Amino acid sequence: MPIVEAHILEGYSPEEKLRLTAALTNAIRLVVPASDEAVTVMLHEMAPENYARGGTSRSPAPANPDPKQVALAYLDAMEARDIDAAEAMLATGFRMTFPGTKPMSSISELIDWAKHRYRFVKKTNETVEAFYEGDCSVVYISGTLSGEWPNGEAFAGIRFIDRFEIKGEKLISQDVWNDIAEERQK
Repeated sequence: MPIVEAHILEGYSPEEKLRLTAALTNAIRLVVPASDEAVTVMLHEMAPENYARGGTSRSPAPANPDPKQVALAYLDAMEARDIDAAEAMLATGFRMTFPGTKPMSSISELIDWAKHRYRFVKKTNETVEAFYEGDCSVVYISGTLSGEWPNGEAFAGIRFIDRFEIKGEKLISQDVWNDIAEERQK
C-alpha cells in the first residue's frame, strides 16, 4: 500500500490538485502492482510566505494546461473548420504525418492532401490518454471516423488513432493512423 506525500505551494485549484493526485497515482502504479484504491496520495499545501528558495519567497507557478483538453480543442477546431483557431494552437516547427504522407507542417498542406480523399470527416473519440515523456506531454486519442467520400457516399465506423506531442498549449506534432485506405478499397 504505497503512500505518497507531496508538498506544494497554495494557489492551485481543486481541479489542478485532482489532476496532480491522479498523475501521482498513475506514476506509482506504473511500477508498483497496486490498485488505485491501494495508493494514497496526500498533498500538503504551504503558504507562499512560509517558503523560500535561495533566500527568496516564491509564488506557485501556474499549472500546465490539461494536455487532453488541448488536443481535443484542436480536433474540435479542425472539425468546425475554424482554421485560424487550429493554427493558433500549433508550435513553431509543428509537424504532422497522416497515412501515406510525408510530414506536413501546415493545415493548408493537410487540406490540400485530404480534399481528394473525402469531403469531410468527423471523429467520435472513445479513449483519450495522456502522459509526460521527456519535455512534453503525449496524448493518444482513439475512436472512429465518419463522413463522406468525394462522391457523396457516407462512411462510418473507421478506426483511428491520433498521437500528439504538446508543450504548454502548443502542439508540437500529430501522428495519425486510420483505416480509411482499407475502407475505400471495399
